[in-house]
Amino acid sequence: MEGEQIIQRTVEWIEENLHKDIQLADVASFSGYSKFHFHRMFQSVLHMSVDQYIRTRRLAASAVLLIHSDDRILDIALNALFSSQEAFSRAFKKTYHLAPGEYRRIMRSVTIKQEEEFFMQVMKGWFLSGSHPNHFKMGIDRQVVHTGKASGYIQSEFVTGHEEFATMMQQFKADKYIGKRVKLSCFLKCEDVEQFAGAWMRIDNQLGDVLQFDNMSNRPLQGTLDWNYYSLVLDVPSESKTISFGVLLQGKGKLWVNQFQFEEAPESSSTTNLEVMPELLDEPVNLSFEE
Repeated sequence: MEGEQIIQRTVEWIEENLHKDIQLADVASFSGYSKFHFHRMFQSVLHMSVDQYIRTRRLAASAVLLIHSDDRILDIALNALFSSQEAFSRAFKKTYHLAPGEYRRIMRSVTIKQEEEFFMQVMKGWFLSGSHPNHFKMGIDRQVVHTGKASGYIQSEFVTGHEEFATMMQQFKADKYIGKRVKLSCFLKCEDVEQFAGAWMRIDNQLGDVLQFDNMSNRPLQGTLDWNYYSLVLDVPSESKTISFGVLLQGKGKLWVNQFQFEEAPESSSTTNLEVMPELLDEPVNLSFEE
């Protein structure tokens, strides 16, 4: 996980400096590695180049401004450090398949309609669980976005105790990943988290017994943190039946998530499993408590 920690530190630095003219040499210098080595490391973790990541983040911020502000397209383009409105329009259309002006017009009308309908339906695929799910809410945010058009969030509403928690989660059959090592990755952002927040994944058998589990409790998100990359790696044993995953929030605060991704991880990747199962003994031992 050392490589991922380096990427997390540099992503944090990039987020803080998105308003500046960032070059690969600047990011590599911050990481302490050569340009070539860092570029290879960055691509192996995030599956994109440093330049692609920076441009994607700036375009996502621009998309939010197009919908939720009245700023001129030229000003938005310059704010995103594009040399001209034409260059910005070409890059934006390549990513969002609409010119900026069309995107603003269409998405404003669509967003208003979706927000009106949102509370009339359940978020597809997702449900709330935990100790006090009714003390939290989940939803879609179209203003706080990492990439694309929206992010998901979970937020405390009526939390009174530090031990109260909820999770926004999904479950699916483990069949596709049986016998493999699976990696779940995502981008997370949090605000005023008093206790604990993070992503999680669990592998269960037919009886519901936990075979593998990680909830980032050994690397929790707390306080206010900008978008960054996080991953969990678990094995899926032959007896696995269900894979559950999501994000959790304990206590007061708010957590956003974007870009969940599942992929097969190489055997060389270390697992992040927190449930270390003891070896099953052939017979009972130390029954007199004297050993």
